[in-house]
Amino acid sequence: MLDYFLTLARYNQWANARLYAAVGQLDAAAIAAPRVGFFPSLLKTLNHLMVTDRIWLGRLTATPDAAIKSLDDMPYPDFSDLRAARAALDGRIIEVVGGLAPARLGEVLVYKTMAGQPHETPMALVLGHLFNHQTHHRGQAHAMLSGTAVPPPVLDIIYFLRDTGAA
Repeated sequence: MLDYFLTLARYNQWANARLYAAVGQLDAAAIAAPRVGFFPSLLKTLNHLMVTDRIWLGRLTATPDAAIKSLDDMPYPDFSDLRAARAALDGRIIEVVGGLAPARLGEVLVYKTMAGQPHETPMALVLGHLFNHQTHHRGQAHAMLSGTAVPPPVLDIIYFLRDTGAA
């Protein structure tokens, strides 16, 4: 099971790199432009993913990110800064997931929600959520990109598996 989550971490890095390369072809105004989505711009959607990944990584490593105050924080208003931070965080996710002892997958993660409520979730489901959440919002960004002149890239995991020889 740990190998599966490590594959998802690597897929996450691959998909984000492809998406960010496509978004990077737009100018700053187009990246920040209002679009249909839960976080209504490419910039806001991609920042949301950074924020939530930092939250979950903090919970997984018992090092909460005190800088994050809400799920719609915009720590990276400049896309080039966001892109660099995304690449670094994706590397960190691979490092953390790859460093988990297999026994941790059977544990329960005890944490507080953003509202301060105590909560417990099985570790394997936390990791599943981390990567599912990425896919969910990356899909929204992909759809937003479809409304621009830049064609959205293929992000299906099967292409990652073929590209990297992981399958």
